[in-house]
Amino acid sequence: MTHTYFRDTIAPRKTHTYLPDTKVAERYDVHRTTPWRWAKTDPSFPKPVVLSPGCTRWRLADLEAWEQSREVAE
Repeated sequence: MTHTYFRDTIAPRKTHTYLPDTKVAERYDVHRTTPWRWAKTDPSFPKPVVLSPGCTRWRLADLEAWEQSREVAE
């Protein structure tokens, strides 16, 4: 009899890459407070994700999607 183990049926987790405000600012060549302002004032800009108390980051995939949407709009 062949046994199927539970771990063999679990789909692999999708991992995300997260960037701190300093790296987001560096990506767009702006001051580190600018992504925070964009998140508050621009509804199209991705919102940061709270990973734990005191640890807020942006998903790289969300930023890339935002960049793509801006390229299409131009």
